[in-house]
Amino acid sequence: MPIYHTLGNIPHKRHTVFEKENGGYYYEQLFGTIGFEGMSSLLYHVHRPTMVKAMLGSKSITPKIAEKTNTLSRCFIGFNVAPEKDYLNSRKAILVNQDCQIELAAPQSSMDDYFYKNADEDELLFVHLGKGVLKTLFGNLEFSPGDYLLIPRGVIYQIHFETAENRLFIVTSHRPIYTPKRYRNWFGQLLEHAPYCERDIRKPKDLETHDELGDFTIMVKKQGMLYEYIYASHPFDVVGWDGYNYPYAFSIHDFESITGRVHQPPPVHQTFETDVFVVCSFCPRLYDYHPQAVPAPYNHSNIDSDEVLYYVDGDFMSRNHIEKGYMSLHPSGIPHGPHPGAMERSIGQKETAELAVMVDTFKPLMVTEYAYSLELPDYYKSWLE
Repeated sequence: MPIYHTLGNIPHKRHTVFEKENGGYYYEQLFGTIGFEGMSSLLYHVHRPTMVKAMLGSKSITPKIAEKTNTLSRCFIGFNVAPEKDYLNSRKAILVNQDCQIELAAPQSSMDDYFYKNADEDELLFVHLGKGVLKTLFGNLEFSPGDYLLIPRGVIYQIHFETAENRLFIVTSHRPIYTPKRYRNWFGQLLEHAPYCERDIRKPKDLETHDELGDFTIMVKKQGMLYEYIYASHPFDVVGWDGYNYPYAFSIHDFESITGRVHQPPPVHQTFETDVFVVCSFCPRLYDYHPQAVPAPYNHSNIDSDEVLYYVDGDFMSRNHIEKGYMSLHPSGIPHGPHPGAMERSIGQKETAELAVMVDTFKPLMVTEYAYSLELPDYYKSWLE
């Protein structure tokens, strides 16, 4: 997200001496992407951020694939994911390809005993249920239902929940996640026609500096493995930082839907993008205002992308018998559209209160073994009259 931000204390000029008041020096760290050409930030640590004491072990967290090729439309009952106390154990991969992984999670407890870093992927967490604070070495971000939390790869974080019932829809990406380029000018500023602006982006605040030495467990995800590292200093020992690469929050409730006289195509709902998938937000909005408009979407073929819809709230106009937490998959090459009766019901309606998150991937998604335990049988037959 190309918005400059700074917290805490930093030296007047980068790559220069930054002395502590009681003697010694702070340690500068460049936190960047795409070599030295992507977005980056400079952080200043009390202790060297490189002090590894031990690597205790590792385990594979690569999802087990049940179907590598899929042509069936499917639906998964997301709230059937059983709650688990541990945050990492609660994350269940449902759909994956070489570019991204789509997960559901129902964690019950805060991350008190360890920190976590995904060294391979950006993480986009959508908070369906739950409230708390995302703590990172960049500062804190409060979250509540409807928030997207964008965590760039390599960020060390903890999630502290204030609630016991928490539901997350998670997308991890091997490609950087950005705001849509058609909403930005050549300086990176969001344009007037964009469905949200910089005021809606919540940046880290309340930088907590922990000047602590000891044994600190950091769980690191790398190449499908989870490694348990022990660091000699608290990872949140940053006294200040500045730059463009940091986690941020955006509420789906701040997305201003774009409408028209007739039905608008899904790209008007686009919220985030990569070069291999996009994320859209379907929010409460007025329907089309042509006197003969059909508000329900027209039938369409996903020739080039798999479509995943996660249903958050409201009555989703184009579907029958869809409940909160359901997640549908409409695969590429197979046409889909409104369920029987949905198009007819939509005619003459003035508005919708639906709330959903959509992910369109440009490569086919594989179905995991765990996904089978959530599947709604015979969903692909639900268009029969």
